[in-house]
Amino acid sequence: MAARPLDPSRPVEIYDTTQSALEKAIMGAAARQQAIAQNLANVDTPGYQRVDVDFHSTLRAAMAAGGSALQDATFSPQRDASATVRADGSTVDADVEAAAQARNGLEYETLVQVSKARIDIIEAAMGR
Repeated sequence: MAARPLDPSRPVEIYDTTQSALEKAIMGAAARQQAIAQNLANVDTPGYQRVDVDFHSTLRAAMAAGGSALQDATFSPQRDASATVRADGSTVDADVEAAAQARNGLEYETLVQVSKARIDIIEAAMGR
C-alpha cells in the first residue's frame, strides 16, 4: 500500500489520540485541583457540600466513544453525595482533602511530564 501524498491545503496533524487524551487528562486534573482547593477554602463553612471532579470516568467514556467525544469532553465539579455529613452540615474533611490534593498533584505532575516527553520526541523527530 503506497503512502498518500500530503495535501498542502490540509494542516498536518502531529498529535495522536494519546497526546490529546494526555492534554484532556491534564485539564481534568487541573479542574479537580480547583475543586479540592474550593473544598479546603470552605472547610469551616457550615452546610458547605464537598465537590469533586471525576475526570477519569469522563475520559474513559470519551475514549470508548471515539470520534470527537474526546475533544468534546468537559470537566465540571459535582457534589459528592457519598461524603460524611458533620454536625454543622458540612461534608468537608480537611484530612481527606489534603490527601486528595497531594494525590491529584502528583498525578498532574506525571501527566505533564509524560506529555512533555512525547512532545520532545516529536520535536526531535522533526529535527528541532
